[in-house]
Amino acid sequence: LCSVFKQEVEKIRIKITSLGLIESRITSDETIQQLFVECRLNNFLAEETPLSLPKPTGGQRIHYNYSTVINVDKADNHAEREYLKSILLKPDLPANRYKLDLECEDIGFAYVSLKDIFQKQRDIIDQDIDVFDSQDASAVIGKLTVTVEALQALRSVHEECKND
Repeated sequence: LCSVFKQEVEKIRIKITSLGLIESRITSDETIQQLFVECRLNNFLAEETPLSLPKPTGGQRIHYNYSTVINVDKADNHAEREYLKSILLKPDLPANRYKLDLECEDIGFAYVSLKDIFQKQRDIIDQDIDVFDSQDASAVIGKLTVTVEALQALRSVHEECKND
């Protein structure tokens, strides 16, 4: 029972549920036809949704329903754990980054802070986060619905920090 629980604790699960765009240069640009989402945790994970989907129009959402798991157990993932420690110990590092791409052209960015998850002691479950225009970081171009389950792994890393 303990080893099963331990395995559950030592991972971060990220789910990209859906994307909706608001009127912007992206929605009016006819050269942008298909979108995929790249998920990045520092340099350890850079995965994309396996499918690019047609750009949503007029208030519609496109549904990726994609999820990935980052293993952060102590035995095999030392570098990932050290990175998580740095997030908990250093102020305001952007933690997770979601990037929307068109044939490798970045059109937008969305961020989730692992530090916020730890400070609030709450995972992010099916939450809409703002997507910012890659050419104008102050302009919101849409909403990305994500789940980031990282709290148990962050608690484990925090305990390790206290014991170091």
